Amino acid sequence: MMRSTATLCAIAAVAGCASPSTRIAAELSRYGLDEPRAQCVGQRLERDLSMTQLRELAAAARAYGTNDTTPGRLTLSDFTRVAGSMRDPKVPVAVLRAGSACGVTVLDVLG
Repeated sequence: MMRSTATLCAIAAVAGCASPSTRIAAELSRYGLDEPRAQCVGQRLERDLSMTQLRELAAAARAYGTNDTTPGRLTLSDFTRVAGSMRDPKVPVAVLRAGSACGVTVLDVLG
């Protein structure tokens, strides 16, 4: 029992240390984007946005739809709307550029 608790703690610690691009890619994969494009977008957003901007985008994405009938379910379309609603104009531009450079299409977003 002690070993499994220690193992879970170690896994949680490593997961907490994941790079922003890795965490972004994991979330985008949950939204339905395939892994190669999710990784591409994650890497570009990590490169183009500051940690503060990434945290604000993540917080806005988490808060989006809290009163929705399907809270916790964020689509790529929702994510695009979240980015567009950010006060910092660099965020939606970075999201659109990353999506474009990584082959995210309108069909992916509306899909």
